[in-house]
Amino acid sequence: MNYSLLAATPLFRGITQTEIESMLICLNAREREYPKDTAILRAGDTTHELGLVLAGSVSIESDDLWGNKTVLDHIGSGCVFAETYACIQGEALMVNVITMEPTTILFLHIGKILEVCQKTCAYHTKLIRNLLSIAAQKNLNLSRRSFHTAPKSIRGRLLSYLSFQAMKQGSRDFYIPFNRQQLADYLNVDRSALSNELGKMQRENLLAINKNHFIVSEQVAE
Repeated sequence: MNYSLLAATPLFRGITQTEIESMLICLNAREREYPKDTAILRAGDTTHELGLVLAGSVSIESDDLWGNKTVLDHIGSGCVFAETYACIQGEALMVNVITMEPTTILFLHIGKILEVCQKTCAYHTKLIRNLLSIAAQKNLNLSRRSFHTAPKSIRGRLLSYLSFQAMKQGSRDFYIPFNRQQLADYLNVDRSALSNELGKMQRENLLAINKNHFIVSEQVAE
């Protein structure tokens, strides 16, 4: 186990490597590796564990009865997933958790996290506080996605998302965490229509694009 890697994650922020090593046994930690395009959890499953991505990444997706897929989130190395469902005993998942590449996951028992031991270890309290902070941040992320999908036009959704990424990264020259299909799924639009709109915006010199690398012009995009 790479304890230095764990110490650098938001979940274990402020906790030393020695403390993490002693905690993992109490938390019923288990590590597992998955190939690309593997479903770690599916809609309808229940779980009592949260997952911490040690390497690779996963996509949080929702499918309707007709097979239409919506990407809700992208979880990279050092981030957690399924913590909300794990906290609500017996709550069935409404989403699928799919690996986007070969991925290693550390699973932690949520009951062991939320139940402070009799010693009331300071680092256990930090762990709970970190988990609460992560949950709050994810709520903000979902709110942001609702903003990006609110505009009726594809261009409006692109402008909302790309504007946010530029502000977040402090530059008009930035990378996004999605490929073209994933971006279409995230914005809840057709991939071909998205590509056509991006092509129009490039011809209008509003954008320069190379795969997931974007440079946004200062020209007003109407």
